[in-house]
Amino acid sequence: MDPIYLIIVIILLGLAVMDLAVGVANDAVNFLNSSIGSKVAPLWLILTVASLGVLIGSLFSSGMMEVARSGVFHPEKLTFHAAMILFLAVMLTDIVLLDVFNTFGLPTSTTVSLVFELLGAALAVSLFTIWSNDSGSLGEYINSGKALAIISGIFISIAIAFVFGSLIMYISRLIFSFNYKKSFVYLGAVWGGIALTAITYFAIFKGLKGSVLVSEAFLDFLNNSMGKAILYAFLGWTVLMAIFQFVFRVNILKIIVLAGTAALALAFAGNDLVNFIGVFMAGLDSFTIAKDVVASGGSIDTLYMGELNKPVTAQWQWLFGAGIIMVLALWFSKKSRTVTETEVNLARKGEGVERFSSSALSRSIVHGAMKISKAINKSTPPNVKEFLDKRFEPVAIENNASFDLIRASVNLTISALLISLGTSLKLPLSTTFVTFMVAMGTSLADRAWGRESAVYRINGVLTVVSGWLLTALVALTASLLVGLFLMWGGKIAIFVMLALVGFLLFRSGKLHTKRKEKEESKHVQLSSEKQLVAECTSEVKTVLEATLNTFSLTIDGLKNENRKTMRNVVAETNSLYEKYKDKRMYEVVPTIETIQISALDLEQEYVQLVDYSFEITKSLKAMAESSYSYIDNNHTPFSKEQIEDLKQMYNALTDSFGKFSLMLESNDYSGFDEITQLRDLMTDLYVKLTKRQIKRVKENETTTRGSILFLNLINESKIIALQSSNLMKSQRSFSQQYSKVAREMSTADIVKSIPLTM
Repeated sequence: MDPIYLIIVIILLGLAVMDLAVGVANDAVNFLNSSIGSKVAPLWLILTVASLGVLIGSLFSSGMMEVARSGVFHPEKLTFHAAMILFLAVMLTDIVLLDVFNTFGLPTSTTVSLVFELLGAALAVSLFTIWSNDSGSLGEYINSGKALAIISGIFISIAIAFVFGSLIMYISRLIFSFNYKKSFVYLGAVWGGIALTAITYFAIFKGLKGSVLVSEAFLDFLNNSMGKAILYAFLGWTVLMAIFQFVFRVNILKIIVLAGTAALALAFAGNDLVNFIGVFMAGLDSFTIAKDVVASGGSIDTLYMGELNKPVTAQWQWLFGAGIIMVLALWFSKKSRTVTETEVNLARKGEGVERFSSSALSRSIVHGAMKISKAINKSTPPNVKEFLDKRFEPVAIENNASFDLIRASVNLTISALLISLGTSLKLPLSTTFVTFMVAMGTSLADRAWGRESAVYRINGVLTVVSGWLLTALVALTASLLVGLFLMWGGKIAIFVMLALVGFLLFRSGKLHTKRKEKEESKHVQLSSEKQLVAECTSEVKTVLEATLNTFSLTIDGLKNENRKTMRNVVAETNSLYEKYKDKRMYEVVPTIETIQISALDLEQEYVQLVDYSFEITKSLKAMAESSYSYIDNNHTPFSKEQIEDLKQMYNALTDSFGKFSLMLESNDYSGFDEITQLRDLMTDLYVKLTKRQIKRVKENETTTRGSILFLNLINESKIIALQSSNLMKSQRSFSQQYSKVAREMSTADIVKSIPLTM
């Protein structure tokens, strides 16, 4: 047998290990978001509970094994070579596709991606086989029924999960309200019994079905006695919750949320584990079949893979090993945190930094919803409105959590029930789709999407859902192209694709790190006054240095017509502009709310510092973009005189900024009058340079576009000079105001410490 097939099996094993880590990063949101969002326990405890669920569930795995072997294509029509190429194409595509979604923090369905990758790769090898043999039809190779069932399952699960999540959450909040502790004393045990019964049913029915450790007879017994089992479970859980609540004084909501987390983790591992190793297992079985054929004197060239149609039970050693890898990924994958943060951010209660912007569609939806809400409001009796408003009157959530334990328990219970129901009806539900849409439905019903956040949250949901719908198309297309390339290119194509996948994974890792660093730097809130002063001083230095650097590089770029230099300047100024735009939008008000002292003058100076910095970066961005556009369009280069004029602006700014930097370092502003002269100096210089350019125009020494750009540059320079002068003045006032406030606070502390005597 050609050694390339053993190499393919080894490659499939390596890709399966990587796919496990990537898959957990994507699917961890299914069972972590409710616990993390409600801060039910420390993160280590949440991960420990989830890890136990994953390990146990890995031994109960069944799920997609049959689909990987024979669910989407007819293996008896494929040769051994075609089957191995099919499996390789699926794994290469799957790991890249899931990693891309994880990098951008978007949850997607590993089930849907796997099914459509199998379909795309099957199409590739089938088409290549048909073209090579000049006979046959796709209908002989492809089983399209499974794909159609998946598509219908997608739309059904999205709609049902959202509606049921909204409805049950609304009823739950009417029962308990946000101030739920009083009513929970009377109804808590029953609530816990219902929730834990649903979770138990979910874990047993969804997690144990097809397990390698549970016999068919035991499953038949459970199915036949399910009604009694549910009743006994409800009574037992209710009594146990009552004992915990009244005897041991335990917050049983935490038990419910942690139990739900473990159950969803168990079901995830039990159902979705083979999404990541099923293809490898199918490839390994195919290799074993071929090896036996060769050993008996047969030829793999005429070997067709009809044996893959036979039922198979995965070996528990492989499943448990995969479970260990998943647990490690759960603890150490940074991308799993990113995907979880996306859902928690969209579902959280209250205002804050939104991950997504608004869109025309989200705005239209909000406008329509507001009209409907106003119409319903008009027809609702006043006493009913008063009752509803009282039940939904928000209270502070413990530990600054994104939502409370009532919503977390509803998320887990409804997700468990819907997935169990879908399984019993043999609907190919996606755990990702159900858990995400339930979470979005409960957040909507809980009035978490207020007028300040609704358009952004809805656009976030639309973005995620559109990503789901694109998953099938992208998975199908990508695996089709990869499969065709592998079938056509043979061994060389295999190693080319491996190198390409390695490069894409490396690049996505760097991109994810860069995105996280950018988000963290944007959303840091300053909690102490001293930290605020230090941060503002540092920011002022950054803005002034960036101004001089942009000026210098722009002049050099125009002088030497260097597109690369100007492209880099544009990127840097855009990044700086976005940073201060976000700071202005998201950080100013939270910072003012956070700092302890009450000093309006100090806070006003802080607001002005951010405003002046933003205006400077806006002008720098305009300068860089217009200069790059000029060079990129190959317009006539600036004359020596124009370059020298721009240098005069640069030299004046350099002189002023240098003097101010010395004042910052020494904290001595006695010579600040020299800085205030910058405004007058730059205004005079602007007038002088404008006249010189007009003279050049009159004498036809410059082109029209060159003149327009030059006048724009010196105008932006004047704006920068004026705003820089304001920035430096505001920084001086800010520093002096802080010193004054600090002295007053120190004096007050000394007075308080003096003992009173009679």
